[in-house]
Amino acid sequence: MKRTAGVKNRTAKTSRTDRGKNQKIRSINPYTGKIMEEFSLLTERQTNGAVEKARRAFTAWRTVPVAERAAAVKRLADHLRTEKRHYAELMTREMGKPIKDALAEVDKCAWLSEYYALNAERFLQPEHIKTEAKKSYVLFQPLGVVLAIMPWNFPFWQAFRFGVPAVAAGNTVLLKHASNVPATAIALETAFRAAGFPEGVFTTLLIDVKQALRLIDEDLVDAVSLTGSNRAGEEVGAHAGRKIKKLVLELGGSDPFVVLDDADVELAGRTAAKARMINAGQSCIAAKRFIVMESVAEEFTKHFLAQLRELKIGDPMDETTDIGPMARKDIFDGLNKQLSDARAKGAEIVQVGQGPGKGLFFAPCAVLRPLPNMKVLTEEVFGPIAPIIVVKTDDEAVDAANDTEYGLGAAVWSRNIERAEGVAARIEAGAIAINDMVKSDPRLPFGGVKKSGVGRELSHYGLKEFVNIKTVVVKE
Repeated sequence: MKRTAGVKNRTAKTSRTDRGKNQKIRSINPYTGKIMEEFSLLTERQTNGAVEKARRAFTAWRTVPVAERAAAVKRLADHLRTEKRHYAELMTREMGKPIKDALAEVDKCAWLSEYYALNAERFLQPEHIKTEAKKSYVLFQPLGVVLAIMPWNFPFWQAFRFGVPAVAAGNTVLLKHASNVPATAIALETAFRAAGFPEGVFTTLLIDVKQALRLIDEDLVDAVSLTGSNRAGEEVGAHAGRKIKKLVLELGGSDPFVVLDDADVELAGRTAAKARMINAGQSCIAAKRFIVMESVAEEFTKHFLAQLRELKIGDPMDETTDIGPMARKDIFDGLNKQLSDARAKGAEIVQVGQGPGKGLFFAPCAVLRPLPNMKVLTEEVFGPIAPIIVVKTDDEAVDAANDTEYGLGAAVWSRNIERAEGVAARIEAGAIAINDMVKSDPRLPFGGVKKSGVGRELSHYGLKEFVNIKTVVVKE
């Protein structure tokens, strides 16, 4: 089945010089391997037309009272809850997420929308500051048209956690989603339109990376938000920097999961397995390195592996499935290379479970006695591989946790909360969970340090990333 990118009225006549003509992308089910749908990428002329429409929409949308914009966001939440099964099944078919996790993802997007519907007006109120002037205050005004470049692993959540606060603040959004989730990308725009947002406020662009970078280079957008790989962040950041564009980057992670010797080791081990297997390990905030004190390492590993064995691998449309396939073959192949590297350098590999005969399934495993030069420690591992590092002291645990170029999230486990908070304060990360796994929450800022990114999403911090924080001083 062939389909032209976008919704009705998005096509335009093209010329012989119109770049992008006849390029296709496919929606492929990673469980069955079957092509579900084929889409035509927008041409340059069609893309420019969509940008112009978003620019016109911004002129009107920015003047809509915040309360009315918030009401539209609330309708969006209601729409998601009504159509939850439809959107969840689409995600599951297109990128392999187990259906129960896909349903939870849509629910979380609805929660986020309700949060901003309730709080956007308060967050955007002018801030009055006492100075020697008659009046001093700060306004929070939208920047304009914002380009969002989003990943496939949480195809609804990633786009919503950026897009909802951006439009609530009065911006309009152009979404360039990952090329393996085109049907989901179109569904996102459909959801906004179904909730009553004006045309052009949230627009999906089925375009390639070259076209996305052109939008930045030709000053067609006012700001950029990217969630993705470090390589993508470096490239987009370079283009945005040359044009002095506001930029938020949420990039990779190699999150440490630290278990001190006074932790509830059974709970830590079982939670660690779940934290590693979020979305079959295909998550930036999944726990990726397990740093465990020597005196409890054996017990931790026992409980970790026991929990892994309880997780069901299989058909992602089955409500009882915990772990689905890898979303793409290149991810599957990369995991095999990382595991082969660890095995060749002397690590012990304990692999658990077996997927069905079809699909890109990668059996979850623990890597024991990993060495610092192994790829499972030096690279981001985007799949169900879990290296377990043994340390003897708090200082060694902190050093191991910080021995990475990333700094997204981390977990610390200890029955002594003061001790855990002391360790957490020394770990270089944007978010720390104590006696829990790292999760994003609409009420709390989310983002990283070091090569995990710049800027924040969620909470009032995320809402204010894409506004002009304008100071006004009245002398008399």
